Amino acid sequence: MFSFFKKNKIDIQNAYQTLAVDMHSHLIPGIDDGSKSLEESIRLLRQLIELGYKKVITTPHIYYELYPNSSDIILKGLSQLKAAMKQDGLSIEVDAAAEYFMDDHFEGLLEKDDILTIGSTKMVLVEMSFFAAPPKLYDYLFRLQTKGYQPLLAHPERYSFYNNDIKKYQDLKDRGCLFQLNLLSLQGHYGKAVQRMAEKLLKANMIDFLGTDMHHAFHAEGLVELGKSKVFQKILKEYTFKNITLGKY
Repeated sequence: MFSFFKKNKIDIQNAYQTLAVDMHSHLIPGIDDGSKSLEESIRLLRQLIELGYKKVITTPHIYYELYPNSSDIILKGLSQLKAAMKQDGLSIEVDAAAEYFMDDHFEGLLEKDDILTIGSTKMVLVEMSFFAAPPKLYDYLFRLQTKGYQPLLAHPERYSFYNNDIKKYQDLKDRGCLFQLNLLSLQGHYGKAVQRMAEKLLKANMIDFLGTDMHHAFHAEGLVELGKSKVFQKILKEYTFKNITLGKY
């Protein structure tokens, strides 16, 4: 098996073992912009194991206009992925939820309680357009909570329309939103402005979870480089994240 690691193997694994659980990725093949095949999914899972992860909760998009997935499609894909993992002798715990685009379709799913939550929690991973918040954003957050769910906003650092205004993020936190930051944002993968916003949110102690948002091998390579970073290892020592609460470690 090809390994990304040489002399830095222990340091990188120690870094990601601190998190233990990845709760944002796109590893069910062929249903969104993530993995394209079972073979690719197996390779990506192997890379997560090498990084030091013990559990993966993969989260395909449910965005009706682009990726019209359903709970049934995702769970069927998870079953196929687990069968392929068993055949390949891959031993890592894998579960599935979804990354929900907040729109009218999502509103309908919420009304029916047709929602896949993160692990055994009531957390629901949600996202919005990178260009503007949905007109009913606050209504969606309120209705999630009245239904007993906990909104978990994916990659808040990437919503440039908030214009680095920490007060707007604080407003979302005050409305009961948890935040999940993309690990590769810390490396500048999505641009320097996103990286600066990620650092600002960390310093404000607003980040609850770190996720890989892994789609392909290029992301895996970026995570290896991030794992070598002293800055990243310092972040893991200085801040507390909740990833490890999603497993028994």
